[in-house]
Amino acid sequence: MKILRNVLTNELNLRTEKDFPVKGIEFIDITPLILQKNILSEITNKFVDEIKDKKIDYIVAPEARGFIFGTAVAVKLNIGCIPVRKMGKLPKSVVEKRFEYVKEYGVDILELPKLVHAKYKGKRFYIIDDIYATGNTVKAITNAIESLGGFVVGAGVVLNIKELNNDDIYSLIDINEEN
Repeated sequence: MKILRNVLTNELNLRTEKDFPVKGIEFIDITPLILQKNILSEITNKFVDEIKDKKIDYIVAPEARGFIFGTAVAVKLNIGCIPVRKMGKLPKSVVEKRFEYVKEYGVDILELPKLVHAKYKGKRFYIIDDIYATGNTVKAITNAIESLGGFVVGAGVVLNIKELNNDDIYSLIDINEEN
C-alpha cells in the first residue's frame, strides 16, 4: 500500500491483510485510527469542517465502520445519523428502502431505515464511509435516497483507494494498493 496523500497530522497506523475476506482482496484495517483518540478526534473534526456549511439534515453511514465516523460527526453537528444496514439486520416494518449493489467481491443488499417523524423527500444528506474503492456503495446509497426524493449534497471517506476509481470524493487519505 502506498500513501499518495494524507491530510491528517497524526501518525497513520494502518494494517493490511491479503486475501481477506476473499482471495485476491487486500483488507485494509482502519481499527488503529479508531483506537487512538487523537486520530479519531482529528478525523471527526476534518469531516465537521468539510460539512458544517452544507446545511445537512442527516449524516448517512453504511454498515459497519461508516457508523463510527458518521455518528461522531453527526453528534458534533447536532444532527441525526442514519445507519445503512445490511439486509436482515432490521425488521421489515422499519425498512424504508432495500437496494442491491455490486462491490469488489460480490453483490450485497442494503436497507435504509424509515425516518422518525419525517420523510426522505426534501431532506439533505451527506454520506460518510470508511473506505472508498469502486464507489458502488456510495453510488447505491445516493440512488436510493434520491429515489425517495432526498438530496445527497456530498460524500466523504477516510480512505480512498485511487487506483480503483476516478471519482471526485472528499477523502482524508488517498492510497494505491500496490507499492
